[in-house]
Amino acid sequence: MDDRRKFEDLVQFRAPANLSEAIDTAAKQRCQSKSDYIRQSVVDRLRSDGVDLHHFAGRALGALFALALFASNAMAAGTIPGISMTQQLDEFAKPLSGGKLFLIQAGTTSNPQNCYQDTALSLVWPNPITLDAAGRVPQLFCADGSIKIRLTDKNGNQKLVQDNLLIVGPSGGGGGGGTVDPTTIFQTGAFMQFYGTGILTGWVRCNGRTIGSATSGATERANADTQALFVYLYGTDPNLPVSGGRGASAAADFAANKTLALPDCRGRVVAGLDDMGNSAAGRLTSSYFGTAATALGAVGGTESRALVTGNLPPYTPSGSVTGVSGTSSNSFTTFSGNVNVQAGGNPIPIVGGGNSAAVFSGGTGTFTGAAQGGTSSPLPLIQPTILATTYLKL
Repeated sequence: MDDRRKFEDLVQFRAPANLSEAIDTAAKQRCQSKSDYIRQSVVDRLRSDGVDLHHFAGRALGALFALALFASNAMAAGTIPGISMTQQLDEFAKPLSGGKLFLIQAGTTSNPQNCYQDTALSLVWPNPITLDAAGRVPQLFCADGSIKIRLTDKNGNQKLVQDNLLIVGPSGGGGGGGTVDPTTIFQTGAFMQFYGTGILTGWVRCNGRTIGSATSGATERANADTQALFVYLYGTDPNLPVSGGRGASAAADFAANKTLALPDCRGRVVAGLDDMGNSAAGRLTSSYFGTAATALGAVGGTESRALVTGNLPPYTPSGSVTGVSGTSSNSFTTFSGNVNVQAGGNPIPIVGGGNSAAVFSGGTGTFTGAAQGGTSSPLPLIQPTILATTYLKL
C-alpha cells in the first residue's frame, strides 16, 4: 500500500459517540490541549504506518490538521434551541426590531459569555447581539454547558430573562464537554495583571479612560460588549464619573450613549480595603493614606515627601559659649572727688593722678551659626516595584 492510500485510509473513519470524552481524558493524561493531542496523535499514527510525511508537508497534511482542530472544537459546540435563528416578538406580537440579546454566564447577574458565528468557536459574536429588522436572532454557537440570556427591545426595556439554558449539540445533549469557555474563567469587574501593554480581547485597561456603546465616543473601548462592565462599575462605584451626569439607571445611561470612566491604576499599586467586610484593621488610615481607606476606589499615598522640622525627633544640642573678661587701663588728670564709673553702682573715690584699672565681666549675647546637612530634597517613598498593565474583565 502506498503512502497516499494509507493517508486516505487513516482519515476515512466514523467517530464513536464517546470520542470526545476519550480524547479529552487522554489529553489531560498527557497535560495537553485537545487540539495538540489530536495533532500529535495523527503524526504518530502516520509515522507508525510508515508514511513519509514529507510527501504531505503541503496542503494535504495541513488540511488534515485543520480537520482535526475543527473536529476537536466542533465537538464542544452547540446552540440555544428556541433562540438561535428565531424571530422574537414583544407582548403585542410585534417583531423586536433592533432588540438586544445578552449572553450571560449561567447563575450570574450580568457576567458576559461568548457565543460564536461558527462551530469552530473562533468568530465571536458581539455581546449583546442586535436583532435584525424582523426581530430575528442570527445563528449562534456556544461552548458546551449552560447559559443565561436576557432579551430587551431596542430601548433597553427587558422582555425576557432565562437562566440555566442547556447548550444543545448535534447529539441532542450537551455539546460534547471538555472545553472551557475562557470568558467564564473571570467574572465581570475582575482585576488582572498582565505582562504587556496592548489591548486584550475581553478586557479593558484600568487607565482612567472611558467605556460606552459603539456610538458613545468612549476613549478606551466603544462597543456593545462593554455594557456588562458599564453596569457593574456604575452600581459598584458611585464616584466614577459619567458623561453628562448620572441618569435614571446604568442601562438607561448606556442606551443614551453616555460614557463611564474606568478606575485609574496608572502608576498605582493596588491594596486591599482596610475593612473588606470586617472591622477596619487600621493598617491604612486617613492620617497617612490621605483619605478614608474603607472606600472602594479611594486613592492615596505619594511618591516622595520633603521633611520639615515637625518630622524631626526632639533633641537638645550640645556645646558651650565662652564668655570674654579683661581689664581696661586709663590715665586721669590730677583731681579729687568721687566718680561714678558704673551706672547704678557706688561712687569710687579717686585722689590724685595716675593710672586706674577697671574689670568688666558678665553681659548677654547671641549664638549664631551656619546651617548644616543637606538641602531638604524630597525623600523617595517607593517600595520595590515592577511595572505591568492592570486590566478589567468586560
